[in-house]
Amino acid sequence: MSFYGIAGLFISSYLWCTILWNVGSGYDRFDRKEGIVRIFRWGFPGIKRRVFLQFLIRDIQSIRIQVKEGLYPRRILYMEIRGQGVIPLTRTDEKFFTPREIEQKAAELAYFLRVPIEVF
Repeated sequence: MSFYGIAGLFISSYLWCTILWNVGSGYDRFDRKEGIVRIFRWGFPGIKRRVFLQFLIRDIQSIRIQVKEGLYPRRILYMEIRGQGVIPLTRTDEKFFTPREIEQKAAELAYFLRVPIEVF
């Protein structure tokens, strides 16, 4: 029983640290005037605490929506970039988006960036 108590203590301290350090929060900046997309996220303290991605708008191939329904539904919005793969724009554990909301966000972003939408 003490093993499970200690394991629970470590897991709860890990979760509290992610909340206090704001891990995963940040912003997405799409600047059509400059033609640059900037994505910033906070990580765990250390050398790579700040995650900063910057690329050109013309390198964006498409906006992807991943929808999985069932017991644990997942609705994630991705951006596919030439040479860099797929970058998630919404949190992977975000379950509060309805299919209509995620579709509306994808449509607005795709219209702004002038790229197609893919659903998978």
